[in-house]
Amino acid sequence: MRLRGVPPTCEPSPTRRYVRLRREAGLRAKSAEQPELALRESWSSCHVTAADGETVAMGRVLGDGGWYFVVADMATAPGHQRRGLGRAVLDHLLADIRLRAPADAYVTLTADAAGRRLYEQAGFTAFTSDQTGMQIVL
Repeated sequence: MRLRGVPPTCEPSPTRRYVRLRREAGLRAKSAEQPELALRESWSSCHVTAADGETVAMGRVLGDGGWYFVVADMATAPGHQRRGLGRAVLDHLLADIRLRAPADAYVTLTADAAGRRLYEQAGFTAFTSDQTGMQIVL
């Protein structure tokens, strides 16, 4: 996908741009170390850069490389939403999992209401009635 003549970059977004886009999307880091560690330890990542060099859409995958993968940090800058950028990033991330991971990889994510349709269109389904998502913040 091209945005004002600039193709997407499927490598980690520079830390400063990653932090800025997280903030614009309502996400934030809790420490100065978190963004750099998060980007460095990602199994896969992709971002779209505008002509001015700013990251306007991004996502990444955490994973063990064999069985479990988690789509995380999916975000699109408010001024660039509803243009298919989130879908392009998600499609790239899922294609990378299909290419590099063994068959039958288990991919999960946490979606907010605004992102639910995007993920459902990509094939994600809600947990069944006998399953639940859980979390703990340490």
